[in-house]
Amino acid sequence: MRCLSCENLSFSIICKDCQTNLLKANFYKRELEKDFYNYSFYSYDEVKELLNSKYQFYGDRVFNILAKLSFKKFAKNFNYDEQVVAIAIDDHTRHQFSHNAILVKYLKSDNITPIYSTLKATNIVKYAGKDLLFRQKHKRHFKYLGLKNLKVILVDDLVTTGNTILEAKQILEKNGCEVLFSLTLSDAKN
Repeated sequence: MRCLSCENLSFSIICKDCQTNLLKANFYKRELEKDFYNYSFYSYDEVKELLNSKYQFYGDRVFNILAKLSFKKFAKNFNYDEQVVAIAIDDHTRHQFSHNAILVKYLKSDNITPIYSTLKATNIVKYAGKDLLFRQKHKRHFKYLGLKNLKVILVDDLVTTGNTILEAKQILEKNGCEVLFSLTLSDAKN
């Protein structure tokens, strides 16, 4: 097959050279509300096409590579005094796989336990290309089905306005959870 990035022949969907040279994870920080931060690894322009692979049959392979290069390294270096859970925002499987479940899987470590299928949107609205006003008017209306009183890292593939993450944070807090921060592959503002 050919590498999605450089189009050279490769055994992987993204060749080792591109993984090493083009997909080196950085660390971006953005305050979404007072004292609540989102951390991400790639600027949107760097990975836009790769993020859109979530709509393709091969997207799971792309997300596994991106998660291995970023989320897995983060988890390996993350230390906290208590056990923390990682919860994906709406880890549904509408396109043969759940891209957010893949991201959460790579956070598994001594300090982080992935939890799946607990934070579900009841309003399945697509935000791609929509402005802030549209996003504010069409909330996801999350339902939380998990345990209460947990320390949580929220996980999503992309942060744009931050509304989805803040809405998810609010529902978790209503269930007694403490959301420490959110973690995304990319930030549209970087």
